[in-house]
Amino acid sequence: MSAPSHTPPHPASRGRADIRLPWWALALPTLAFFTLLALILNPSEAHAATGDPAITHLLERIQALAAR
Repeated sequence: MSAPSHTPPHPASRGRADIRLPWWALALPTLAFFTLLALILNPSEAHAATGDPAITHLLERIQALAAR
C-alpha cells in the first residue's frame, strides 16, 4: 500500500497573502472620519434636534415602565 504523496503549497499561499478590498471598504470609513472631524472642529454646525413634547413624553413613559 503506497502512502499519498505530499504536494507543495501553491506559490501564492507562501509569504504574504494577496487580499484586495473593494474601493468602498476604505472610502466609507475615511468619509465618516473626516465628517466627524469636521463636526469636532466646528461644533457650531452641529445643531441639536428639538424634540416634540409628545415624543418626549412617550419616551419618559417607556423609561418609567422599563424601570419597574
